[in-house]
Amino acid sequence: MPAGWLSHLGNLARPASEIGGPDGLTAWYPLSDILIHLCAVITVALIILGIVAGYGPNATGQLIDAFVEALTMQNPELASDAALIAQFKSMFVVMLPIVQGATSVILLFVAYHFATRIVISSGLTSRPREDVAKSLRMHRNAIFVFLGALVATFFGGTIGLMGAACLGAFGGGFLLAGLARMHLAARGKSWGVPVTILSYLSLIFTFPALIFVVMGLLDTRRAIALSPGATPPDNDDNERNNPWT
Repeated sequence: MPAGWLSHLGNLARPASEIGGPDGLTAWYPLSDILIHLCAVITVALIILGIVAGYGPNATGQLIDAFVEALTMQNPELASDAALIAQFKSMFVVMLPIVQGATSVILLFVAYHFATRIVISSGLTSRPREDVAKSLRMHRNAIFVFLGALVATFFGGTIGLMGAACLGAFGGGFLLAGLARMHLAARGKSWGVPVTILSYLSLIFTFPALIFVVMGLLDTRRAIALSPGATPPDNDDNERNNPWT
């Protein structure tokens, strides 16, 4: 469903003149809006999955208990105290939806990006190839959703878990935007390749990832791709009343 929805959004277009652009061009659905849709879809999917699977402290607690038990059987000296295990359980139940949300957004967007490159190269779409480093930014309204999710995470319980899922998904979107800014800054520089490699390797640690999230938060805008032709492809008279057809 997320992949199908991204494909649908990627093919939406309208005459550029309807949004104040030049005549004779077609404006395509902004990449920033596609990304925020992806974050929202992943958030809803994780919440539904969590409800169906009965996700919560009990489920994660059993998983951690099993892991600690297996670890203790191999080496009894590695057994942790009860207070430390309880603290880890409370942290793990929140961190799992955050990490899963961010990972899902990143993987699905990467898949969308490569799929777009394939269909553009194959001539199966009229959408022009975009400069992702310049156009991949989050919508400014996503900042309020991100901050709201951050506050909800501290409430605990079901609201906290829903906030964690939303925080992870939108955090993944801002992380992608921050990486795009890094690519743009490194473009054409002699230090570009090593810095890019080190940046991606550093994402396994929390602090560098947060730096890229902040970079994404500091640059929110909408870049609209344009292509020749005032009439969107495959558009009929019944669809012209739709803002994006």
